[in-house]
Amino acid sequence: MRPRIQDRNSIPDARLPTQSKVNLMENSTSQRWGIIGGGILGMTVAHRLAQAGQDVTLIEAAPHLGGLADAWQLGDVTWDRHYHVTLLSDIHWRNILSELDLEDQMNWVETKTGFYTDGNLYSMSNNVEFLKFPPLRLIDKFRLGATIFYASKLKDWKKLEQIPVADWLRKLSGPRTFEKIWLPLLRAKLGENYQKTSAAFIWATIDRMYAARRTGLKKEMFGYMSGGYARILDAFTQQLIDEGVDVRVETPTQLVQPTGVGTVMVEAAGGSRSEFDKVVLTTPSPVISKVCPALSEVEHARHNGLQYQGIVCASVLLKKPLADFYVTNITESWVPFTAVIEMSTLVDRSEFGGHNLVYLPKYVSPDDALFEESDESIQERFVAALEKMYPHFSRDDVLEFRISRVRHVVSLTTLNYSNQLPPMQTSLPGVFAVNSAHIANGTLNVNETVKLAEDTVRDLLLAGQATRGERQEQLAEL
Repeated sequence: MRPRIQDRNSIPDARLPTQSKVNLMENSTSQRWGIIGGGILGMTVAHRLAQAGQDVTLIEAAPHLGGLADAWQLGDVTWDRHYHVTLLSDIHWRNILSELDLEDQMNWVETKTGFYTDGNLYSMSNNVEFLKFPPLRLIDKFRLGATIFYASKLKDWKKLEQIPVADWLRKLSGPRTFEKIWLPLLRAKLGENYQKTSAAFIWATIDRMYAARRTGLKKEMFGYMSGGYARILDAFTQQLIDEGVDVRVETPTQLVQPTGVGTVMVEAAGGSRSEFDKVVLTTPSPVISKVCPALSEVEHARHNGLQYQGIVCASVLLKKPLADFYVTNITESWVPFTAVIEMSTLVDRSEFGGHNLVYLPKYVSPDDALFEESDESIQERFVAALEKMYPHFSRDDVLEFRISRVRHVVSLTTLNYSNQLPPMQTSLPGVFAVNSAHIANGTLNVNETVKLAEDTVRDLLLAGQATRGERQEQLAEL
């Protein structure tokens, strides 16, 4: 049965604030900015700088903008390469969509959540189903619910950075609930690196779950755009071009360094060079360390010291649905993927040619052997697991199977994480480094990425004003 879709006029009022355009330097001399990395972070930084009257060049190695949010082909279907969803509480991202004249075209859907545990598939979509959940005793369910409620009320996330997530969850939920629910979920997302991760990780996850209630909405709903992110990215790219941003794709950056005369040189892989007044790198930290060899030893150590998780994610186009859950959490260690994301429970199947789109992600460390495993081997193991999980499923149902591999997706929030982050303003004059690792008190998602970009631009422009003010004071004294 199709989930209930509500049009724009019938959804709860999310009370979108006024668009947060940055106009701090409208009356100031325009500077030349080079933005390295054309994902959502780099696109938003370029967008806000251009709105502030700056001369902006956006440089991306791939053939098109979008980064992790880009789209690809599955047969005749064009859809997102990785799974994404917009929440009603994603105010920053929805403001961007509004500026692109797309926000009122979002479709909002109620979805269901499943759990695969002890060889069985259970629904966990409401309180009644939670109370009936067989794998946990009543006391276990009470402690699990109390843990989630308690975490949703916490404000001081910095203290949680000092506590291992396993210790914190064992104490609050009890050993049985931890072993049965929390540990498999932590391993699915973090692998054995869960042992290095702080309690701030699970707090951020729960905080996002409760975001809708804090904004006055009675429940959270999931949203999608007809045409997927391909449509959004096309509109966003055109918006940047209309704002005067010089968009350069298929231009890998191999070196960034100050010239010594007040500018910053960016050298592309082909040897071409450009000079800017300021450069902002938005790529993963290991890439920043590589292309900025003149950084200090401490900065290199901090960028290279961040522990990343990568992803190997299969997009599978099927003739028939697997279940009616948008996400099925998996607590069985033998299953070779992290979860089952059945996008066709959220998105109308007409978007997929009447078929069903499923994502099978596996989060692993950047050096995991899965990155070297052949597509054929991964497909065989993943399909075999689906056959075991869903008795009605047949490998003949598979129409398309395509695998995405990304080594640096999300930085692990290890103990005392925020104190170990590399500074955004580097030791190199005019060079700034900001990426998703700087989302210290949230989870990696498009909304948090946009917020980080807007906060960064605001700080950069305010810092520029302060610098000019200091110079004017020095001139006045002279």
